[in-house]
Amino acid sequence: MTARRPRTPVVGRRSAVALAGTGLLAVTAAACSNADPLAEDSDAPAGGASDGGGAGGTIVVGSQQYYSNEIIAELYAQVLEAAGLTVDRQYQIGPREVYMPELESGAIDLLPEYLGNLLQYVDPEAAGGTADELSTALGDALPEGLRVLEHAEATDQDSYTTTAAYASENSLASIADLAGIDGLQIAANPEFEDRPYGPAGAQEIYGVTVTVLPVSDSGGPLTLQALLDGTTQLADIYTADPAIAANDLVTLEDPEAMILPQNVAPLVSAKIDETAAAALAPVTAALTTEELIALNTRSVDEQLDSATIAGDWLAEKGLV
Repeated sequence: MTARRPRTPVVGRRSAVALAGTGLLAVTAAACSNADPLAEDSDAPAGGASDGGGAGGTIVVGSQQYYSNEIIAELYAQVLEAAGLTVDRQYQIGPREVYMPELESGAIDLLPEYLGNLLQYVDPEAAGGTADELSTALGDALPEGLRVLEHAEATDQDSYTTTAAYASENSLASIADLAGIDGLQIAANPEFEDRPYGPAGAQEIYGVTVTVLPVSDSGGPLTLQALLDGTTQLADIYTADPAIAANDLVTLEDPEAMILPQNVAPLVSAKIDETAAAALAPVTAALTTEELIALNTRSVDEQLDSATIAGDWLAEKGLV
């Protein structure tokens, strides 16, 4: 087994803060190690391609720059190792614009994904549907050599979330209720601006005018802070985040399904053979939304690293 790349414990999200002169938050999330996880001096073979195939080579497991995604990636990594496969971890890579080319090139073999967002990334004109329908659509839309395996019940949606006080003051239950309110801002990663459920989607589908307050910590503590201190009225806090319940926040309903189902699914290259896929399947079967929230809560409340959280959960479920 290859040595694990040094990384700091998962404590919420890892970010560096910069305050703009206007008072708007602008955050650049830091990588989890001092080295570029995809640099030439990494454990990945030169040229970015994974060596070998199936059980005979190293499987490169990546993650988004989001603590919950890293925990899921670590679940995948540990069950692959338990099946006798060799794993190289390349975590905290960044958004799709960064890691999708790496998956296509063969530098990464496996990464936890979210069905709706992935489909809209590869096919911006994709229609909505159930998780099963989105998975089927991805079979046609993904670049050659990539596929999604069976998806989990667990979902981690982008959201329009607000405080209980603001929801009460403005009689808010759904995104549609925001129509006609002036000066709305939503704290979110900068790429939210261009997502189908961002300002353009909110305007087209719900008649809501909203601008993005860029906070690059994937719905993390700085996004939460901006919401709680009144810097912004809304925040894109992912729905499996324990901060929602802990702070009595209100996630507005989305009756028009502007935000597609975001069920967790392994996005894999051709390197993932039947042996590897069979090792991953029990994790997918056991991962519910409630379980994902519990995993995330251990990260936030106990400040544990992803390896510890994943190892404990897999042992509890009898998967390792």
